[in-house]
Amino acid sequence: MAGTDGRARGFSTRCVHAGEPLDPQGGIHIPLYNHSTFGFPSTRALLDVVEGRNPDGNLYTRYGLNPTNRALERKCADLEGGALCYAFASGMAAEAATFLAHCNAGDHIVCIGDVYGGTFELLNDNLPTLGIETTFLLGSEVDRLPEAIRERTRIVFFETPTNPNLEVFDIRGIAETAKERGALTVVDNTFASPVNQNPLALGADLVIHSATKYLGGHSDLTGGLVIGSPELLAPIGLWRKNLGQIMAPEVAFLLARSIRTLSVRVRAQNRSAQQVAEFLERHPKVLEVNYPGLPGFPGHGIARSQMRGFGGMLSFVYDGDAEATAAVVDRLRIFSIAASLGGVESLVTQPITTTHHGMSPEERRRRGIPDGMVRLSIGLEDPEDLIGDLAQALG
Repeated sequence: MAGTDGRARGFSTRCVHAGEPLDPQGGIHIPLYNHSTFGFPSTRALLDVVEGRNPDGNLYTRYGLNPTNRALERKCADLEGGALCYAFASGMAAEAATFLAHCNAGDHIVCIGDVYGGTFELLNDNLPTLGIETTFLLGSEVDRLPEAIRERTRIVFFETPTNPNLEVFDIRGIAETAKERGALTVVDNTFASPVNQNPLALGADLVIHSATKYLGGHSDLTGGLVIGSPELLAPIGLWRKNLGQIMAPEVAFLLARSIRTLSVRVRAQNRSAQQVAEFLERHPKVLEVNYPGLPGFPGHGIARSQMRGFGGMLSFVYDGDAEATAAVVDRLRIFSIAASLGGVESLVTQPITTTHHGMSPEERRRRGIPDGMVRLSIGLEDPEDLIGDLAQALG
């Protein structure tokens, strides 16, 4: 998004204005078009949309041809530096459509590092029934990527930072390796958000978001996004249309509203999370703190090179078993026990009880997700209050 002087607009300005010209009725933002279908003055006008001669025309919301949805998609594409964005009913819908669009029976995916439990189930349990196999590399095994990529590897997928260990991966290096072997690089940028990181600028082919998290930011909507080139999104859009995965216009309207404050929210969460992580690092009952902003964190150097901020997510390992850790979580008063993240309120969860509950204990141990791990999503409360709450619970 550029201004009348030709200068690229700043990120906060783009959060407010990108993709949203004045509405014909004078509204300063695109209104909610809560319509399933749109009318035409003539058959020719209808066919111009159906046959692609009028790419901006509206037709049918399930196809994504709704002005509210399109305004949101233009905004999100702009924030990630992509040519096109498709909005979905959830982050999992966005992931599923991406994998199905770019993989056929006999094809192969490489997944690096920790991933959300639902993503693991999709790759490990669902896609194999369609003949699509996934090789899972631990974060410590990223140097094995060249040998893991096969002739029919179509996608190299990873989160960075990851859920729940906050592993950080070199997007540019992985993308170069994947491209050399003819595979697409798909990055889940949910934890970082576009405020802190833009994978497309670092060589990734597609970026996925669970818009439920930081982009929504208020724990009141569910959505997903895929951003990239029109060529790569075209087959994804076909799956979205025919599986009925479209985001509802009401959700698109709420999401666009939320993104207007994305920059100020995430930057505040970055600052608070850094203070909380530093407190936990000093606490005698905490064995380990996972946060990219800590100088001693293994991924700190890579994070500094590709991120503008270190995010509002962190995890720590308590010096106790699952029961003792649950007791600490239960003593928290400001943090709410909940499975999501990225909202204005601070949340706490044990991965073994929520996000990774469906993963076998053996697989959790292999991935370094112990029973004493606690994941925190830092909200917009005063950091001193959050630290005080953690201090009393740990004490």
